[in-house]
Amino acid sequence: MTVQKTYRISFLLLLLALCISFCVNISLGSVSIPFVDIWNSIFGGTVQEESWKYIVLNYRIPKALAAILVGSGLSLSGLLMQTLFRNPLAGPFVLGISSGASLGAALLIMGSSLVSGWIAYDIVSDVSLAVASSIGSFLVLLTVMVVASRIKDTMALLIIGLMFGSITAALVSVLSYFSNAENLQRYVYWSFGSVGNLSWTQISILFVLVLIGLLLSIALMKTLNAFLLGENYAKSLGVDIKKKRFLIILATGVLAGGITAFAGPIAFIGLAVPHLTRQIFDTTDHKVLVPAVIIYGAILMLLCDILAQLPTSAYVLPINAITSIVGAPVVIWLLVRKRKMIF
Repeated sequence: MTVQKTYRISFLLLLLALCISFCVNISLGSVSIPFVDIWNSIFGGTVQEESWKYIVLNYRIPKALAAILVGSGLSLSGLLMQTLFRNPLAGPFVLGISSGASLGAALLIMGSSLVSGWIAYDIVSDVSLAVASSIGSFLVLLTVMVVASRIKDTMALLIIGLMFGSITAALVSVLSYFSNAENLQRYVYWSFGSVGNLSWTQISILFVLVLIGLLLSIALMKTLNAFLLGENYAKSLGVDIKKKRFLIILATGVLAGGITAFAGPIAFIGLAVPHLTRQIFDTTDHKVLVPAVIIYGAILMLLCDILAQLPTSAYVLPINAITSIVGAPVVIWLLVRKRKMIF
């Protein structure tokens, strides 16, 4: 069996797993709804309870779609970061991108405590939150890239990224101290991470942001393969390093920033899914990795959301905790089993 045929079969199995995960996700929840009624709710059939149709169309499907977008976007941003820095530890959290997004969201949410009246409520909207978070992540990543151009030691760069995270955390703490109780509570719940309670408008905005990052990534696949062999090799192929680096930064900033704005800082996905994909596909070709991490990330996020929502229970656990508790042992086991890291 040829490698290309093996890849096709693998992608078909992944797409099948994605469809199954999506169906399981929308079929589970605090309210028990027969799958026939879920099907009829989606395709306009007769439903026993009208409230079931509302739950399916306005809560479960948006939540499942949000999980797909969040998992795909974070996995793709993690792949871009690891390739750009040629470092397996690179990710939105490690280099401060999500921290910058959190600071942007905190400035908008808790900074409104310093503004009274209608202005405070007017500035905090779906669009403004996405813009503030994206700007915060983009500025942090851009700063990291400026430092990266002067420092060749990747470990030093990682430490600098962690320092950016510490600085943004300190600024968020200061904002928390001066914030009122309502805005502080709103930010805390946002920081737990969640793919639920998103309106169709928010889903639409998130889709546009993820689509922009995806299109940029597809356009950069050949460049990403060249970056794996070093900037000097990329230059020898005629790659405009500064331009391509800026586009990678832009794609990562839009993905990580936009997702963090709507879903909160989701851990593990951006760091681990690219490693899982490389181990399973046994390749570093981004023509394979880009679509693979998108599907893997979506499946993993759907599964984590299934565990987080505690089927038949009214309680929903923070998705941030589930992604780390479930995912980290899987990566550890896979790396120990393989005994090597493909990069």
